[in-house]
Amino acid sequence: MIAEDNALLRAGLARLLEDAGLEVVAQAGDAEDLLRKVRAHRPAVAITDIRMPPSHTDEGLRAALTIRGELPDTGVLVLSQYVDEAYAFELLSGSTEGVGYLLKDRVADVEALLDGVRRVAAGGSALDPEVVSHLLGRKRRDDPLAELTPREREVLALMAEGRTNKAIADALTVTERGVEKHVTNIFSKLDLPASGDDHRRVLAVLAYLRG
Repeated sequence: MIAEDNALLRAGLARLLEDAGLEVVAQAGDAEDLLRKVRAHRPAVAITDIRMPPSHTDEGLRAALTIRGELPDTGVLVLSQYVDEAYAFELLSGSTEGVGYLLKDRVADVEALLDGVRRVAAGGSALDPEVVSHLLGRKRRDDPLAELTPREREVLALMAEGRTNKAIADALTVTERGVEKHVTNIFSKLDLPASGDDHRRVLAVLAYLRG
């Protein structure tokens, strides 16, 4: 389902998703209506803008957090006009399973949008590359990220987006074994325990960045 107070954008999103073979079960123009319809329809994914009526501050984010707490089987994909670090971390707190944070500019890239929706529906994560780049680019005192090679930073950024080792290998045109070696090095340099579970791996990386 789609929650967006701009009727034109909402209709455009619905058309894009339906043209790709996805079913849009409901639409909403404010956060209260979003929650009411999500509870009624139990969609696989709820897409919502962060800023919704009446105050146009964080009503959409609050609704997304409520959905995550009440309906864990419904993924949430939040759209934002720009990178807001605090909102991103609040959304991702606790777990990265079935959650996404994309910039509205990404909507113009139909394949990226569809990939994000499908990843969230499958229980994965979908973080906008610009969001990840912003978080990785923060300057901190005694920053362990400084120890990473340029290639390891590329791999870390793709990991934080929620991509598997195979997807990272395809994106960087390297072997999967090579990616595994980079991942091992990253965990070692960041003092993070390696895990075979992709979601836990993303959560560990984001938890590190948050700290």
